Amino acid sequence: MQDLLNRSYMSAAVLLLVGLLSLFVLSKTVTELKGYRFIGGGVPISNTISVNGEGEVFAVPDIATFMVSVDELKATVAEAQEVATGKINKVISYLKAQGVEERDLKTVNYSVYPEYEYQNQVCTQYGCPPGKQILKGYRVNQTLSVKVRNTKKAGELLTGVGEFGVTNVSGLDFTIDDEDALQQEARKKAISDAKEKAAALAKDLDVTLVRIVSFSESGQQPYPIFYGKAEGLGMGGDRIAPEVPVGENKIVSNVSITYEIR
Repeated sequence: MQDLLNRSYMSAAVLLLVGLLSLFVLSKTVTELKGYRFIGGGVPISNTISVNGEGEVFAVPDIATFMVSVDELKATVAEAQEVATGKINKVISYLKAQGVEERDLKTVNYSVYPEYEYQNQVCTQYGCPPGKQILKGYRVNQTLSVKVRNTKKAGELLTGVGEFGVTNVSGLDFTIDDEDALQQEARKKAISDAKEKAAALAKDLDVTLVRIVSFSESGQQPYPIFYGKAEGLGMGGDRIAPEVPVGENKIVSNVSITYEIR
């Protein structure tokens, strides 16, 4: 009788173990199937539609940037450096006095190099001897990048720096200080545009949007709709500040969204 009870207990234990193993295998199978379905690690999703969206944001630039260059050619390096440094230091002092901060003044180029000229030799009845290089002197070039946070003063500063014998003033550009926030706003508009297109397309195709399976974005750098060109920098003579309209910059975001459908 005791043996019969023991065999019954053993059979029940085995059945219980088999049942637990079956439940475990079933649970793992369901989990794997869900993983394939939602992660995309199983059968590739074939029923999809793709839509593109575009978002645009317009903003008035709040930063003006331009370049100031001094270029001097002298017999020695020391002479060229002395003259160039004297001019650029006067430009920097002037800009600081006008409210431009130290952090907004940056040297983007400083170079020193010899400069030669090629001279032909006098030809004779026996032929022309080869020419030779003659050292003209040493050229020093320093270029300063200037960031102006008060765009209304850009024209005045363009004229003002020309009073110190600079060689070139160029590269006037208007930008936006906080471009990231504007890019995010443009992206939101682009996504909204793509979602509206996807909903309309799904309705026309008589399908249902299930979920987003891929997303990509290609943004464009802000570019001006219209801006003024600085002319008449007033290098000597009467100081006439040029008009430099700021205009608007356009920030664009383009997105592509792919949906699974059923």
